[in-house]
Amino acid sequence: MSKTENSKNNEMQFEAALARLEELVRGLEDGSATLDASLSAFEEGIGLVRLCTERLRDAEQRVKMLVEKESGYEEQDLA
Repeated sequence: MSKTENSKNNEMQFEAALARLEELVRGLEDGSATLDASLSAFEEGIGLVRLCTERLRDAEQRVKMLVEKESGYEEQDLA
């Protein structure tokens, strides 16, 4: 993946990345693309999967922190 594509993907929202990934999958399943176009789409898809995984991991960490923070407040209130 080129630096331009990589920086463009880093700015992409999760939902947009997922939609693009679905679009790439449909194109690959269609089977009408050339080998080079298929490889390019596959490469872009791998980058999008990494991006989505990272965004999901970040969201999970934020939720975990919020739950722990809320649990901490509840324990202090009970003491």
